[in-house]
Amino acid sequence: MILVAGTRAHAEALADQAAALFAPMGLRLSAAKTRICHIDEGFDFLGFRIQRQRKRGTAGKRAIYTYPAKKAVAAVTAKVRALTRSGHNQPLAILLHRLNQVLRGWTAYFRHGVSKATFDYVGQFTWRRVICWLRRKHHRANWNWLRRHYLPRWWPTDGEVTLLRPASVAVTRYRYRGRSIPTPWTATA
Repeated sequence: MILVAGTRAHAEALADQAAALFAPMGLRLSAAKTRICHIDEGFDFLGFRIQRQRKRGTAGKRAIYTYPAKKAVAAVTAKVRALTRSGHNQPLAILLHRLNQVLRGWTAYFRHGVSKATFDYVGQFTWRRVICWLRRKHHRANWNWLRRHYLPRWWPTDGEVTLLRPASVAVTRYRYRGRSIPTPWTATA
């Protein structure tokens, strides 16, 4: 559990309140797994990086942003790298199916954060890996032949199968619902 607070004393008070709340349910906070941090430092939770930063286009307003953590991006790029490292005897369509499954699942999970730039990066990385895979598969073919056969409009395609463009996935941010979610704590002024 990660407790986010303005000051260390406030965070410790929150930790005590949370421990008292969980005790009747038979739950307790683990000291090894509980960390107290400031929201400006940020923290990773369920693959997301949650951090308060200055809001773009404003003088001094600050907002809390959730975006994919570096560890999550490294995990998906490792999967893409593993898929494109071998299997040069298979058709491009099979590789694209496998890559699309990975990319579709990953983008569906992270589409509820500030993920557009990350999706663009993952798409460019995947495109580059597929191009290198094609160059290794057809090592004697020149660039014009590869482009004519596999890259219509510069995007990897084999028949009806096209590589998913992560940047085209719609990012939908959640609305703030903090006031409508019930809380066991009383409001302090």
